[in-house]
Amino acid sequence: MTKIFFAPMAGVGDSAFRTVCMRHGADGVTSEMISAKATVFGDKKTLELASRTNEETPFALQIFGSEPEIMAKGAKILAEKARPDSIDINMGCPVNKIVKNGEGSALMKRPELVYEIVARVTEAVYPLPVTVKIRSGIDENSINAVEVALMAEKGGASMLTVHGRTRSQLYAPPVNLDIIREVKRAVSCPVVGNGDIVSGETALKMLKETGCDHLMIGRGALGRPWIFNEIKAELFGTEKPSIPTGEELFEEILTHLDLAISLKGERQAIMESRAQIAWYVKGTKGAAKIRQRINSASSREQVVEILKEI
Repeated sequence: MTKIFFAPMAGVGDSAFRTVCMRHGADGVTSEMISAKATVFGDKKTLELASRTNEETPFALQIFGSEPEIMAKGAKILAEKARPDSIDINMGCPVNKIVKNGEGSALMKRPELVYEIVARVTEAVYPLPVTVKIRSGIDENSINAVEVALMAEKGGASMLTVHGRTRSQLYAPPVNLDIIREVKRAVSCPVVGNGDIVSGETALKMLKETGCDHLMIGRGALGRPWIFNEIKAELFGTEKPSIPTGEELFEEILTHLDLAISLKGERQAIMESRAQIAWYVKGTKGAAKIRQRINSASSREQVVEILKEI
C-alpha cells in the first residue's frame, strides 16, 4: 500500500511538527538534516536534532556530508545513540552553503562517490535500512537522476526519494514527473515521489504519471498537517477530515505550540513557532496583522491572546 511520508525540512521539520504530522496521518517522518562531520566531532546541538518523541515511528535520521569515511562514522554514531528506524542520505539539498562544500545535491555531480558513500554507510549501520534522497540533477543540462539512483541502489540503498526538480530550479518550476517515472523504471527498490504534492488530486497525479510506490510531502504540509489524511481519503476512500477553522484552528495551533514548548522550553519554542503560526493562519481574515503581532510575542500567554482575537 502507498505510504505518505513527511519530508526532511531543515529549520522547519522539528520534532514537534513531525509529531503533529504523525497525528494527522503521516506514515513516517525524517529528521532535519544532520551533519555527519559535526556528529563525529561530538557537537551537542547536532545530536539534539536527532531527538524524537515516541509518536515519531517510523523515524529516519537524515545525514549530509561528502566524505565516505566520515559519513559512515557519523551514521554509526547516530544509529547507536538515537536508535532511528532508518538512515537517510541527503543528496538533494540545493542550499548554497551546502552545495559549495560538495554536499547535498552537489553529490549528484559524482555518481561514483554516491556509490561509495551509500556502500560505506550501509555497511556501517547494517542491518538498519539506508535510503537516499536525490533531485533530478544539478541543472537542465545535467539531469542524471537515473544514473545516480542506480549507483545508490548498487551501494545498498533500500529506497530512493526523487524530488523532480534540478538543484538550480530550487522549488519554483513545476515538478518534472518524467524523471521520477524514469527512475522508477530503472531501479528495483521502492521509489518515493516528491514535489508539488499539495492535495489529493496532485497526489493521484504523481502516482499515476510516475508509477512511484510512495509519496513524500514537505511544503504542502506547512500550516496544513492534516494534508496526510486528506490525501489518504482521496487515495483509499477513507473518511475525509474536516478542515479546522475558527476555534478548531485555534486548538490545532495551541496543541502544536504546547508540544514545542514541552520539547524546547517556552522562549525557544515561541521564537521558532512564529513561522509555523503564520502558515496556519495564512488565508484567514487579518492574517498579515496576526503575523506581525505574533512576531513580537514572547510568551505563550501573549500568543494565546492574539489568537483568541481571530
